Amino acid sequence: MPLPLIGILRGITPHEAVPIGEAVLAAGIDVIEVPLNSPDPLESIRRLVDALGGRARIGAGTVLTTAQVRDVHDAGGRLVVSPNCRPAVIEETRRLGMESWPGILSPSEAFDALEAGATGLKLFPAIQVGTEGMKAMRSVLPQGARLYAVGGIGSDDFAAWRAAGADGAGLGSALYRPGQTPEQVSEQAHALVAAWRAARDEA
Repeated sequence: MPLPLIGILRGITPHEAVPIGEAVLAAGIDVIEVPLNSPDPLESIRRLVDALGGRARIGAGTVLTTAQVRDVHDAGGRLVVSPNCRPAVIEETRRLGMESWPGILSPSEAFDALEAGATGLKLFPAIQVGTEGMKAMRSVLPQGARLYAVGGIGSDDFAAWRAAGADGAGLGSALYRPGQTPEQVSEQAHALVAAWRAARDEA
């Protein structure tokens, strides 16, 4: 069963993208985003799609405009992740047949995102809301709404976030930092996957 984890490769460069992506995928994380504030992100997305597209869902993060949504689609990406909730961005993403994961921080944003057609919700920055805040939000969301914790999440607190109602998590600096080797990322990715599975078994 695929793991509900999104690997965030912020700061990745095109020549690093495929080896790092391979390391992440080999550890069991098959959803990968390249934030658009990375160097030449669309080229990294193209290379990842060419190399891994049959085995992983590839897309972009930090997507803020409908024009960027179209750029990601043209590059082969099929996943759009944003730090904020903009119904127009969500609607354009869905119109093009891609997954939409907008950032939300309040129930109002969560319901606006779902109404616009969001695939799932990215609680961001999760560390600001905390597990108690997520628990309260989870209690009012429609059944079946997917809620991922992103921002300040790591292996030490997976169990607490899962207990609070997180369906999944986005993994940024705990998974990858610019300049790290595929071997380093592989070690971190395997450790994160093992910790997520352990937290799932505890739940």
